[in-house]
Amino acid sequence: MPEREDAVETALRALRFRDRSGAELDARLERRGVGEAARERALETLERVGYVDDGRFARTRAEQLASRGSGDALIRHDLEQRGVAADHVEAAIAALEPERERAERIVAQRGPGARTARYLGARGFGEDAVQSAVAQTG
Repeated sequence: MPEREDAVETALRALRFRDRSGAELDARLERRGVGEAARERALETLERVGYVDDGRFARTRAEQLASRGSGDALIRHDLEQRGVAADHVEAAIAALEPERERAERIVAQRGPGARTARYLGARGFGEDAVQSAVAQTG
């Protein structure tokens, strides 16, 4: 029991300043030397009380990245790197404003052209969104 309590306390400290995925917390606990069984029990406890929710985490993180001008590919990559399950990733992206509309807003701010198209591509926007956005304002 003490190891599980220590694991829960360590995870709660990690959650103090920002939400994290279950996989991120698991990796953090593993780095701190917490055994697998204690990690599993701690994460189950935190999920049960609502402190760890990968669906919520994915939605929130996707919204943050989209509001900063990221496209679907960059958002998908970020969430996958954080260990979020594919179903949560896809649901979070589906809940966002369409990628094309986000791209059009960026083009309206930056102006149309090759430079903006490269910018959008680097920010993870798909080719269709980039072409459509540049064509609509060009």
